[in-house]
Amino acid sequence: MKTLAKWSVGDYHRMIEAGILRDRRVELLAGEVYEMSPETPIHYNTIRRDSKYLEELLAGQADVRCNGPITLSDSEPEPDIAIVRSPESAYNDRHPEPQDIFWIVEIAQTSLRKDLELKSAIYAAAGIQEYWVLDLSAKHTIVFRYPEHGEYAIEQKLEDGIIIPLAFPDIRVSVERLLG
Repeated sequence: MKTLAKWSVGDYHRMIEAGILRDRRVELLAGEVYEMSPETPIHYNTIRRDSKYLEELLAGQADVRCNGPITLSDSEPEPDIAIVRSPESAYNDRHPEPQDIFWIVEIAQTSLRKDLELKSAIYAAAGIQEYWVLDLSAKHTIVFRYPEHGEYAIEQKLEDGIIIPLAFPDIRVSVERLLG
């Protein structure tokens, strides 16, 4: 039987500071260091386009972060988009934590299984109220809401229509526009 050593967020930060992970695209997920999938052109362009769209919709109400780390109890993922409390200067000395996060968006092409299974469980366990996965291959958005016991109570697939974020009931987000 093999035993896997789990890393804490503090261990992970020390590895980064020591240069052990230099020039590697990695993230800490449930105590394990994972290589991140390379970004395809459509993945990158979708993140860029959607973050601009969400910035327009949420102007003055939230900070929209792209590919930046968030700190959870045993993970430090780098979601494609994280909508967090303003001001951005609050994160000069730390990454956003669960109480700062309104919702997270992952753009999935090659990472769909990891986003739907592992990351969904991590975000739900952290108490993040809302999590969206844009499946570029199937052309739909999966909206997860209301974390309970390490999983989301509601999962909804949308190919079109409007999403009203839980934290911003006056905002209308077009699914078609998110999917491009």
